[in-house]
Amino acid sequence: MLAKAVSHSGHISMTQHKDLLIVGAGILGLSHAYAAARRGLKVTVFERTATPLGASVRNFGQALVTGQPPGPMLELAKASREIWGQWAQLAGLQLKRNGSYLFARTEAEEHLLEAFCAGRAVEHDYRVELLRGATLRDLYGGQFSHHRAALHGMDDQQLYSREAIPALIEYLRRELDIEFHFSTLVRDVEPGRLHSTAGTFTAEQIIVCSGHDYQTLLAEPIAALDPQICRLQMLRARPQIDLNLQHALLTGLSCVHYGAFADLPEAAAVQAQILREQPYLQENGIHLLISPTPYGELIIGDSHHYGSDPSPFNAEQVDNWMLELAEQTLGCKVQVVERWQGVYGSRGPGPFSFLRPAPGLSVALMHSGVGMSVGPAMAERNVAQLFGEH
Repeated sequence: MLAKAVSHSGHISMTQHKDLLIVGAGILGLSHAYAAARRGLKVTVFERTATPLGASVRNFGQALVTGQPPGPMLELAKASREIWGQWAQLAGLQLKRNGSYLFARTEAEEHLLEAFCAGRAVEHDYRVELLRGATLRDLYGGQFSHHRAALHGMDDQQLYSREAIPALIEYLRRELDIEFHFSTLVRDVEPGRLHSTAGTFTAEQIIVCSGHDYQTLLAEPIAALDPQICRLQMLRARPQIDLNLQHALLTGLSCVHYGAFADLPEAAAVQAQILREQPYLQENGIHLLISPTPYGELIIGDSHHYGSDPSPFNAEQVDNWMLELAEQTLGCKVQVVERWQGVYGSRGPGPFSFLRPAPGLSVALMHSGVGMSVGPAMAERNVAQLFGEH
């Protein structure tokens, strides 16, 4: 339906009425768009850049189930895994579904993984297996046999975000008839109405999925959450041997960061050892993640620094520490081909927020770096809530 409206500049512009308008084409925006369109709703998505450039394309592409704490986050990650599986088929995404390996480098890390497998993993149905001895030695021809154990998280998934996000957009546009406006700034939203550089649009519902932009839209309700921004140093590198890596890799360092492990009593010894032997890792929030790309390279990271604005200045020392960790785990040298800065919204009142500051107006934000892992199912829940499903 088209209606005439006077835009802010006084010109007559055409407003288009939809069921749902979404601001932001990162993983949260796209997940909400999919959830609505598959219900037969008419959806338009607005993105200020020509292609998404925020957290969703700067990340590792790891959709992790194993690292999530028991409870809502684990359930959302499990449900999101199913949606990623559907998208892989529908949109032709290259999705690796053979899981991740988390390596124990020390006795304390091994004890933590043992405790997790014996208790919480059974209790909350994490699909995991602890590899040791011959099974660990057989992994990648013995490339990782210098570790004490490996936790195989069987439900973890891996994709190459910078290709997967555009492929998902193309599918949503082509098959679900979702309209996209790129290079378009949304200047203002009010109940039922959105003002942008592409004109004025009306809809029953508007959802703002603005990532770590807390100021352009709905600044007051967002400010009440007191969110921050996390910046991360990231690298893409080529291993000097032909690893043909097909799994995401982590080490026991991640156990002090991820809710599945961090509150277990055995995690205290891991944390104490880091503080005793490598306090600079704690100071810079460094733990090791390695993701294979489809081209035989590896995405390596990451560090964590928090603030109201991400500093543009990367520390070479931080990169060197991460490369050292990566080379120790991989058992080979790597050659860096690209460096960048990851960024995500963080430190709000919980891992995510869904605010409804006015009728027909809502905002969905992540406060942790797991949008790829839980976003698809979170969006399903939000859309069902907004459009009155029970």
